Amino acid sequence: MATVDVYRITDKLDDPTLDAVAARLEARGKHPRFIAMMQEYVGAMGIDAAATVLDLGCGTGVASRAIAQRKAFAGRVTGIDRSAYLIAAAKRFAAQEGVADVTEFRTGDSQSLSLPNAAFDAVIAHTLISHVEDPASVLREMARIVKPRGRIGIFDGDYASLTYGTIDPATGKVTDEMIINALVTNPRVMREMPYLLKEAGLVLEASFAHVVADIGRADFFAPGLQSLVRVLPKSGAMSESEARAWVNAMLSQSEEGTYFGASNFYSYVARRS
Repeated sequence: MATVDVYRITDKLDDPTLDAVAARLEARGKHPRFIAMMQEYVGAMGIDAAATVLDLGCGTGVASRAIAQRKAFAGRVTGIDRSAYLIAAAKRFAAQEGVADVTEFRTGDSQSLSLPNAAFDAVIAHTLISHVEDPASVLREMARIVKPRGRIGIFDGDYASLTYGTIDPATGKVTDEMIINALVTNPRVMREMPYLLKEAGLVLEASFAHVVADIGRADFFAPGLQSLVRVLPKSGAMSESEARAWVNAMLSQSEEGTYFGASNFYSYVARRS
């Protein structure tokens, strides 16, 4: 069976796998490093002045809720995702956190939106662009639906840099590549973003770069490890027994203080001319 990016087919996954995906998204969204990276670029967008914000590939609504909860934000956030399951979760979490009245969630395809031109003051794609079949089409849609002079924000991992430490480097390289293929469709897309933004008619205003590394113990990457027990077999990268053995080995390294896991992350802020 060919390996497939599980996060690209969330509209086709079974509920137990979606439970694992949702748990990972929520846990990662609460990590201080992740929150800081998100607030950095949405702040650079001047998001608080936006009356209408669109969150593409919103998943469980992590970014939508974070924007809605900003003290100076007085607008409304609309989240779109292709998974009805994740949209239901987003609505539930928004209600639990008291922002249901300023958020709206609906299903849709970020590569072909049924939305009018220039409909939003700001548009974000938070951990979406590495998972879509055609990143350029998403950027064209973002450029189409944001208002003139409006800003867009793109945040994602540079998953070609994702790596885990192993005793045998050769085996580790093979495993890294299997895991990357199971998690993302376009592992190098954030390196192409300056060109893709220009091609979409957008003007780059700011960019931010981060290296996130857990050394000794798994912290930032810990929720992802737990989800891989279900995600890796579903993607075709490993059997259930292989996935469980690999995850257990990583968790053992964390307990022993010998763990290593790292990835680069980038964000871009651009505006429509």
